[in-house]
Amino acid sequence: MFVRRMRISLRGWGGVGAMAVGCVLALAFVLLLPLTQSRGAGGQGVGLGGPGLATGSPAKADTCVDSRAQDETWSPSGADGSTIDAIKARTGAKRKLIVGVDQNSYRWGYRNPNTSDAELEGFDIDLVHRIAQDILGDPNAVQFKAIPTSQRIPAIQDGRVDMVVRTMTINCDRLKDVAFSAPYFKTGQQVLAPKSSSITGYNGTLAHKRICTAAGSTAHTKLAADRKAGGPAASADISTTVPNQLDCLVRLQLGEVDAVVTDGALAASQAAQDPTVELKGAAFTTEYYGVAMKKDATDLVRRVNQILVEYRSDGWQASYDKWLSATLGADSTASKPPAPQYLRTS
Repeated sequence: MFVRRMRISLRGWGGVGAMAVGCVLALAFVLLLPLTQSRGAGGQGVGLGGPGLATGSPAKADTCVDSRAQDETWSPSGADGSTIDAIKARTGAKRKLIVGVDQNSYRWGYRNPNTSDAELEGFDIDLVHRIAQDILGDPNAVQFKAIPTSQRIPAIQDGRVDMVVRTMTINCDRLKDVAFSAPYFKTGQQVLAPKSSSITGYNGTLAHKRICTAAGSTAHTKLAADRKAGGPAASADISTTVPNQLDCLVRLQLGEVDAVVTDGALAASQAAQDPTVELKGAAFTTEYYGVAMKKDATDLVRRVNQILVEYRSDGWQASYDKWLSATLGADSTASKPPAPQYLRTS
């Protein structure tokens, strides 16, 4: 083997108070989740590997470079392995894929108050249903678990979920703790602020401003690093962190902070929810979303990568058109990730 290194019904998106309550309840729900769930998932499909795929040893993350982190994943395979077998062995009502998602990110993973059961919908949710269809033969064989931004990695490590599909950026630090699929979306960090603000982007206009980020987010890591290096946020106050990135929008609306830094794709959706705020300047990083799983769930990672190969050519664009074109534009070229390189092969 070669190794190279719930139901929360928000009554309309104009109600900020409802969104805040939704976030709080989602966090409370997570804290009460049992820690007795299975460790992984899997599925069916045509791939590169043979039957009975063994679980591989993870590559060392110390050789990872952030500019190539999105390629630090296993090559695709449709074969089952121990993780997938364990998921398929679940019986009765428990025979479901257990997935950590967001339920408050508009058009990504959110509860639609206009449906009878406030159903979870969005770009990430479409991908979850596609994975469940391949693995268990039923797109609805999913148990969704609402997870705050700061709990994505712990939920995977503790076995509360089989995977997380929640606008999660692939980077080297996270690869030390979890495994990622190939990327399914391309984005970058961006500044969100009131339209009336003097802030123009990630530049000197952030001096002495109060900036909100989600705890454990790539945005907070970037700001902290730039402060030490004397970057644009060197004099800014970045002490305000929240469990969910949507909580930052609430803080912004209440006047408790001057700006939010988060993924541009999410910021665009928040701007669509609140017409008084807007994106300021261009994205100042390049990042890729991936499906996160346990480090030793190699068969599951490879299976998800096989699903993504097919999804990119049949399903990705339709989901983008439905959920994201209104906020990110009809041209999806900038958001569709390049073909992965698969630095981990066998």
